[in-house]
Amino acid sequence: MGLQALLPLLIRRAIAWAEAVASDVAAQGVALSPSAAVDANTVGVRLVDKVRVLIVDELPVPEDPELRAAAIETGLLGPGMIGLTLGYSILICRGHMTRSVLSHECRHVAQYESAGGIASFLPIYLAAIVEPGVGYWNSPFEQEARAYELSDGVD
Repeated sequence: MGLQALLPLLIRRAIAWAEAVASDVAAQGVALSPSAAVDANTVGVRLVDKVRVLIVDELPVPEDPELRAAAIETGLLGPGMIGLTLGYSILICRGHMTRSVLSHECRHVAQYESAGGIASFLPIYLAAIVEPGVGYWNSPFEQEARAYELSDGVD
């Protein structure tokens, strides 16, 4: 069964996993620095004070085998991924915290805000990345986030 057909069967589990991870990050993560808060506002985050960032050695993957396989197959999680945003919770792999990465992830926070939260945004986001011929890299949400990346100030 292809990912597009499988998505409706996985979406509730994906939302539950995302909400659990977001809750952990909200409890363990740190608020944005004053300059990062300005950047978050610049890229569209309305409730900047709610954003929490957690630096991790590697991004979490679902324990659920079907969910984990789907996340890796779509390119959402797995090797090479350095950031993940779930609602107001941002995870960034150690050594990759830059203004560009953080502003990209903050744009995803703004996308979650616009949609109304994890349960509203995740189905739309996942449907976009499993669309034939689109995928993770070319999804409109990822293209938009890349367009909002702020310069690290290094040429």
